Amino acid sequence: MNLFARLLLAIFLSVPLAACSQPAANAPAKPKAETATLTPRVNGGLPDFTELVEKEGAAVVNISTTQTVREHGLFPPMPNLREDDPMFEFFKRFMPPQQGGPREFQAHSLGSGFIISQDGYVLTNAHVVDRADEVLVKLTDKREFKAKVVGTDRRTDVALLKIDAKNLPVVNLGDPNKMKVGEWVVAIGSPYGFENSVTAGIVSAKGRALPGDNFVSFIQTDVAVNPGNSGGPLFNLRGEVVGVNSQIYSRTGGYMGLSFAIPIDLAMDIVGQLKGSGKVSRGRLGVQIQEVTADLAASFGLKDAKGAIIASIEKGSPAERGGMQPGDVILKFEGKEVPSSSELPRMVGATRPGSKVKVEVWHNRAAKELSLTLGEWETDSKVAAKAEPQSEKANKLGLTLAELSAEDKRSLKVENGLLVQQVSGAAEKAGVRRGDVVLALGGEKVSSVDQFAKLLAKQDKEKNVALLIQRGDRILFVPVKIGG
Repeated sequence: MNLFARLLLAIFLSVPLAACSQPAANAPAKPKAETATLTPRVNGGLPDFTELVEKEGAAVVNISTTQTVREHGLFPPMPNLREDDPMFEFFKRFMPPQQGGPREFQAHSLGSGFIISQDGYVLTNAHVVDRADEVLVKLTDKREFKAKVVGTDRRTDVALLKIDAKNLPVVNLGDPNKMKVGEWVVAIGSPYGFENSVTAGIVSAKGRALPGDNFVSFIQTDVAVNPGNSGGPLFNLRGEVVGVNSQIYSRTGGYMGLSFAIPIDLAMDIVGQLKGSGKVSRGRLGVQIQEVTADLAASFGLKDAKGAIIASIEKGSPAERGGMQPGDVILKFEGKEVPSSSELPRMVGATRPGSKVKVEVWHNRAAKELSLTLGEWETDSKVAAKAEPQSEKANKLGLTLAELSAEDKRSLKVENGLLVQQVSGAAEKAGVRRGDVVLALGGEKVSSVDQFAKLLAKQDKEKNVALLIQRGDRILFVPVKIGG
């Protein structure tokens, strides 16, 4: 190649490749869609949150509470720290014990919230304002208002406040059911008291069930949420609130990539009830339920591992009056499928007490529709402790069983059952434990060791058999493989 050709090649290679893909200068611009909410913007391949924050941030508020605490002791009281604060365990372990006369001091806490109506209704978490003597709401324009607690619902962790103000900025509400796992979301709140902090991430999962939260199907995100963010809004990219930030999973009190939000449709249903009566009413069946596993589904003759198994039924409850029986699997509630046991309490709880409902159950390997009237939700009674054992030989499941005396049954509050003295083999592999009480085998109540042996002999050796077990204050089904 001669010198002139080399020069031409060098000039060609020095031209930026991006210039080849730039649009013509006179290309017509695309018309902008006119919507009530924001249109998601992308900047350099990543979402742009600036417009969202500018438009919606003014409706996010800081909430501070004051509570008068009385304590006894000669030493200064332990600082008012949340249990998930990194220093909580330190002060609890090393602060000297309190002695002497009573002391009074003011405990303060911080949280977040957001305005849902121009006349001053504010949504936040119940635990933010729990037991507070005074609640202050601070707006982004630095105005502060004393707030009245209209009502709280601890079971969903929702609280409604009211401040005396008008023409306030409000948030737009979205539909969390239309959200997809993996889409971007934004949280605005006051972590550690830093007002109107903005963090972003994605939806990690939907429909999360957490221990002790039977009435909330949480939205899980990886948005950085810390103490003080509680009660703040979770936005989608259209600037709509889809959730209320409520909990974090943390061993240190700081952000660990697991944040949980209450779906806004559930929160607004609670708000409507609190506005109307100051309390929340929930429907109740009066049953203890258990998840349907693949093994249990096979034991009951179900094609899919869906629904909720009824482990026990409260006497005189709506479920008993409606004809439900232990071992039935609830497949549908009011025409809607029950995908898992964790969904059933939410479906029932969202229905008003006194409502007449239709429930489809799987009974004796066939679908059956029942009609019943819901009661009002209340705490289930606890089951007493275990009975004393008697000696019997192990059966082919690996269970050494003993019959219960009349006194044993009274203390356990059961009508029948057999105590597990020893466990091995297939039963041990399945998770049966010493001290469990076997209430039924394959849907049949058991009261004697001989009866249990006869029922076991009738079971198909190639399939699982379902044992109904009472363990402490729980009742559950355990599938055991007979030939295992």
